Amino acid sequence: MMNHSDFVVDFKEMLKGAEAPVTDECCIYRVPYCIRRLKEDAYTPTVVSIGPFHHNRHPRLHTMERHKLMYCKAFLERTQTSLERWIHYVEGAELQFRRCYSEAIEFNKEELVKIILVDCGFILELFWRYHDDNKSQDDTFLSIPWLSTHIRLDLLLLENQLPFFILHNLFRLSFSTTTNNIPSFIQLTFNYFGYYNTSKLSSGNVSIIRHFTDLLRTFHLQHPEESRPSRIDNPVENCPSATELSEAGVRFKVKTTSKCLLELRFSGGVFEIPQLDVDDSTELLFRNMVALEQCYYPSKSYITDYAKVLDVLINTSRDVDILIRKRVLVNWLGDTDSVAKMFNALMQNVTESTLSLDYFRICQDLSAFHKNPWNNLKSTLRRDYCRSPWQTAATIAAIVILVLSLVQTICSILQVIQK
Repeated sequence: MMNHSDFVVDFKEMLKGAEAPVTDECCIYRVPYCIRRLKEDAYTPTVVSIGPFHHNRHPRLHTMERHKLMYCKAFLERTQTSLERWIHYVEGAELQFRRCYSEAIEFNKEELVKIILVDCGFILELFWRYHDDNKSQDDTFLSIPWLSTHIRLDLLLLENQLPFFILHNLFRLSFSTTTNNIPSFIQLTFNYFGYYNTSKLSSGNVSIIRHFTDLLRTFHLQHPEESRPSRIDNPVENCPSATELSEAGVRFKVKTTSKCLLELRFSGGVFEIPQLDVDDSTELLFRNMVALEQCYYPSKSYITDYAKVLDVLINTSRDVDILIRKRVLVNWLGDTDSVAKMFNALMQNVTESTLSLDYFRICQDLSAFHKNPWNNLKSTLRRDYCRSPWQTAATIAAIVILVLSLVQTICSILQVIQK
């Protein structure tokens, strides 16, 4: 028989540990299972684990632990930083650090402090060497091109993050305020991830960075929040594919007036889209940005909107071929079927709560243009009778002959009537 007094005591202890799983400070998430299971490799580090979620989880990542320690030691020695000073700061920030993660961290305080110290030291030294272009002998391993590329990609995965504030503060603790010619940590960060900053966003124009995945998203948003388009609840519906639009007479054109990837424009039958390079990392980067928006920016999901528009435009390899011919897509994957499948898979199991008003209007205008019978007629004439200058000339000549024949026939009929 159940002892009610013991049960009450046990249950009260359970309730004491009940806390909100996600707080306002939370910004680093496990990718939702329904999305993650579709392509786990896109969310799992390949060579280096950062933070608590993947620490000691994958044997392939163990090799990098020694190099992380080497880099941490090198940064402390380079800056003559007191390890005790670092430890004192991290111990004080430990609870705030834990609140940045969507799941309870299984490591105790001592274990977690060690993880933070080593991972932060590794990143600080990595960024510093990249800035200083210091190719010392102990860099032989990490300077291998394929490895350095995968490290950079691993640092952009949503589950593989440290809060930006702790990196920033440890960097500041490592240099005296009187030290000259030392770049800020945000400048080092922009330099290290400069390849992805296609909009050439300045570090001075970014007010808040929560972590590196958040920074990647910010690179693409470019404009300050107050100037971003408003959003509506309506989803994208019945928007034609690139092939259907092309057959209806829509002309695709690379938008060169803006370096912001998200600035689409449709006017006068011309759909302008900024150029996108599609390579081996494209899917990984978009998947992690979309996952971040699913968890942290559900009402500001501008990257998800963009992925949705591409998903709608691209159904088959034929759609991809059209966008490649118009230089909207630069295909480094080789196989156009792979490109089509990649864009079609990006939105699987993704929940769309709102949509950019600008994109909604573009999709409405595209659909209306496609349904207009006059546009389809003009497109058919161009496609079937005006493919080349000679064919156009022949078509015009045939029309002229037809008109002259018709006039001659009418004149003959009138002459007969007058008689």
